[in-house]
Amino acid sequence: MKGSNLFLCLFSVSCLLNLMPTAGNTIFHFGPCRVSVSMTEIRSGFTAIKDNIQARDHIRTLSILSYPHSLHKVKSSERCCITHHLFNFYVDKVFKHCKTEDSYVNRKISSIANSFLSVKRKLGQCHEQNKCMCGQESTEKFKQILVNYEGLNVTSAAIKSLGELDILLDWMEKSG
Repeated sequence: MKGSNLFLCLFSVSCLLNLMPTAGNTIFHFGPCRVSVSMTEIRSGFTAIKDNIQARDHIRTLSILSYPHSLHKVKSSERCCITHHLFNFYVDKVFKHCKTEDSYVNRKISSIANSFLSVKRKLGQCHEQNKCMCGQESTEKFKQILVNYEGLNVTSAAIKSLGELDILLDWMEKSG
């Protein structure tokens, strides 16, 4: 009997620790998917390079992420899907083409990219478990983001997308 009580106690503590975010992490609920994200780390890294990156963006007539309401009014059931697509997009397209001559900026970009890679893996697990439903709305919104991105040369598109990272982070915090 004592062994089962001990097991129950340890199991309860383990579950409780699993639910608690680690230092600086925020738990986001994207539909049925729960993901721990180090928003403090991502925000501080982005804040440190935001002015530098945005000064490199010379195209003011186009936005990659805020094309008329790209991220606004996404159904909660489709937030996991579009977030999954966006983190793949940033890891696979944006960060790979964001290199500057400034080693400090490059280190910050690398740090943000590593945080995104971690979240991408977690969202990938949800996607593989069929917890991320991809409906027409999220598919269309993400297609528009790709059209905006692919309308520019690779370097300009990557710099613009990185400069707009605060749009994604703000959306996550409002919807998560």
